[in-house]
Amino acid sequence: MTDSVDEPATADPPTWRPDPLGERFEQLTLPLGHDDEGEVVATLVRYRPRWRPRITRGAASGADVLYVHGWSDYFFNRELAEFWAGLGARFYALDLRKYGRSLRPGQTPGFVADLATYDADIAAALAAMGQPDATGPAAGRPLILLGHSTGGLTLSLWAARNPGRAAALVLNSPWLEFQLSKVGRQALAPMMELGARVHPLAPLPNVDLGFYTRAVSREQGGEWEYDHEWRPDRGFATSPAWLMAILAGHATIESGVDVGAPVLTLLSARSTILARWDDAMRSTDSVLVVDEIAQRALKLGSSVTVARIDGAMHDVFLSREPARAEAYADITRWLRGYGPGR
Repeated sequence: MTDSVDEPATADPPTWRPDPLGERFEQLTLPLGHDDEGEVVATLVRYRPRWRPRITRGAASGADVLYVHGWSDYFFNRELAEFWAGLGARFYALDLRKYGRSLRPGQTPGFVADLATYDADIAAALAAMGQPDATGPAAGRPLILLGHSTGGLTLSLWAARNPGRAAALVLNSPWLEFQLSKVGRQALAPMMELGARVHPLAPLPNVDLGFYTRAVSREQGGEWEYDHEWRPDRGFATSPAWLMAILAGHATIESGVDVGAPVLTLLSARSTILARWDDAMRSTDSVLVVDEIAQRALKLGSSVTVARIDGAMHDVFLSREPARAEAYADITRWLRGYGPGR
């Protein structure tokens, strides 16, 4: 199976419609053609405040923000949209193909064999946002890319391939290196390469024990409600071909890239990665080794800021309120120094 798609047929322009997040949120289906599993779409979500005051001094005034989720995830964080609107930005979130709102019956959730496949999803989103395919004065509103975990990896690679398109990157625990470090990645890659050739979609052992869900989900003591079909408790099944795409992305970052814009990387102060539940997982990253991610972030360009937040989980914006507040304050302060137009 490949993740290439045929060109979408000409059709009437798609229209925005109400989103399950409720009032002030709308969604737009972005047709991306067809692949071996049928119709392929991405879904753009936008936040439209009931009224928008004239924010002339907001830290993100006049900018567009595009958020991309992580693995086994989709956009559901209303508070995040409200935060960026309060800074004066227009907020958009993208459910990539075969995730969340974009997942169609019969599709392999989250599957691609090359992270560059998402260039089409991002291009469609930017076009719908009114972002021209240009840099410099012709680019219009400044673009801030906001990515979590695998979304942070995807956007970093995209920005490096499209220098000048983004004015700033804000990365929320980006998955820039494999959990077993560079050595583990290099040891695993040959086996995954063979598997990708022989059985590209063969399911790999599930190493997600559900601890991160326990820390996040309101039903299990966390603070957040979401669709467990779109964000399953133990994640989507992975495959050799998909993992090879991730490992290739990690290798590219490790070799060094230039995203062409200032970068803010938000991370927890600590990791807690265990084979048993520990309450510390409610206030630390239970998915990534944050010290390694902090080091890899320095490979993204010449202007990189790393903010370590005590009490933060893997998704910093799903952490308990004190850690979220610190993250929002860090973003605001950083934008005033490095954001568009500063």
